[in-house]
Amino acid sequence: MDPLSSSFLSTGSTRPPLPLSLSPPPSPFRIVSVRNEEKPQTVTSTTKRSSQDRSKWPTITSNNKKRVRKSVKIDRLLLSMIFNAFDDIINKFIDPPIRDSVNPRHVLLDNFYPVDELPPTDCEVSEGMLPSCLDGVYFRNGPNPQFLPRGPYHLFNGDGMLHAIRISKGKATLCSRYVKTNKYNIEKDAGFPMIPNVLSGFNGLTASVARMAVATLRVLAGHFDPSKGIGSANTSLAFFGNKLYALGESDLPYAIKLAPDGDIITLGRHDFDGKLSMRMTAHPKIDPVTKEAFGFRYSSISPFLTFFRFNEKGEKHADVPIFSMRSPCFLHDFAITKNYAIFSENQLKMELFGNGPLIKADLREVPRVGVIRRDAKDESKMKWFQVSGWNILHTINAWEEDGGDTVVMVATNILSIEHLLERMDLMHPSVEKLRINIKTGMVTRHPLSARNLEYIYCGIADQTAKISGVVKLDMALSEVHHQECIVACRMFGSGYFGGEPFFVAKELDNPDADEDDGYIVSLVHNENTDESRFLVMDAKSPTLEIVCVVKLPHRVPYGFHGLFVKESDIKKL
Repeated sequence: MDPLSSSFLSTGSTRPPLPLSLSPPPSPFRIVSVRNEEKPQTVTSTTKRSSQDRSKWPTITSNNKKRVRKSVKIDRLLLSMIFNAFDDIINKFIDPPIRDSVNPRHVLLDNFYPVDELPPTDCEVSEGMLPSCLDGVYFRNGPNPQFLPRGPYHLFNGDGMLHAIRISKGKATLCSRYVKTNKYNIEKDAGFPMIPNVLSGFNGLTASVARMAVATLRVLAGHFDPSKGIGSANTSLAFFGNKLYALGESDLPYAIKLAPDGDIITLGRHDFDGKLSMRMTAHPKIDPVTKEAFGFRYSSISPFLTFFRFNEKGEKHADVPIFSMRSPCFLHDFAITKNYAIFSENQLKMELFGNGPLIKADLREVPRVGVIRRDAKDESKMKWFQVSGWNILHTINAWEEDGGDTVVMVATNILSIEHLLERMDLMHPSVEKLRINIKTGMVTRHPLSARNLEYIYCGIADQTAKISGVVKLDMALSEVHHQECIVACRMFGSGYFGGEPFFVAKELDNPDADEDDGYIVSLVHNENTDESRFLVMDAKSPTLEIVCVVKLPHRVPYGFHGLFVKESDIKKL
């Protein structure tokens, strides 16, 4: 088949243009009349009354109750208007969205513009046939703000929206739903955004103090409770302990299920019987043999890193605080091997009330990699190794060699880490292999390809969340004179951009099958026609041949990470 068939080239765009002004919408609250109530009857007599006379006492009638509720509602709306006015002052005069990285008119262009929810809707298989091994659901998570931002907005801040492609017996349906987080529900009820965006809202001391003050006033007024979560669950998904979770590292996981008709249902914020607090990584690791899961959280206060694990039933073990991490850093991902967990302390540092953005690069500090036994109960035997220039974003794989004396990790190393959040168009992700001998301390690393790659099978990164093609890497080639490892490639074509490629094995439960015996799936958008497709590619083919194209009933914005869940696991939810 052609990269994308002619049926993918229809014309016309249905996305509304981004408004010229992103000033806040008119307040939904208007004073339409002045309430003038009669005073309730008061009793001035001091005569002692018998119990028989109590029936004559003034009582709170249903009309009085309605008046009280209405008064409280008006007071709440008035406070909201005042707080929104303060927000407007901050957004217009103290910290306006001048930088492109936080300017909504720049960030939300083209296929980054948000879409509405979509109930389960039939899709057209326009090319080829859907393989039977894909019976199940492919989920993709990503940011999709439910309101146009009132101030600075970073791509990583939008409300999480799940796009689920349900496949059964050669047919497909698409459903797009917001993850109903505490933040989403609060702001939906209010009719406007009120919880500050962490990555874009805390830019320098003055803006940070101002936005923190307004947020604190909203909390004191009872408008939201931060202890119930303020995250967006917009990054990824994970399946372990027979539960499916939508994840974002600024909050706890949100449990998700699928209705029989393919609709997405948010079950709620999950704290694992009170054993998980504050937040969890968006990239937990699941051991395919033991079914254990491993995670962590990072913090701006000590301990800056906390490691934990879950058994095969999804029950959480005790936290392992890591006090040996030197400073708070933006730790997005990690890796596990059969016996170890591997963490990378990078040069991206967090400073809440500093000068400039909340997260910025400190190029003076040498990155380190920490190795700890994954069954450790404390950090006493954790070892740290200096690895100059090692600033990973995502890990791809990790394993042990030399009888467990050496750990090997393949990851995406950001060579221009200072551009990661502010100038993502200038960053250079390089897939590299890192080898550490735990006993001798010997550290070596080398790139697997000269191209800007993310994720083996890897997406060719045009810019963050926009993939211009997919390549297949053979890591064994890196052991022979460190030669180029690309052995297959599929470019989507001019104006076509996809998301993270995801590999699905033909025989999901066959450990003896060839590593590349399966399919690569990805969502691809045609910017020329403003239409989206679901592509299925043959992972064994030297050209990664497209074997099936599914025409989607509405546009799917660029997003982050996806997950395929087989039908037998969907039935366990």
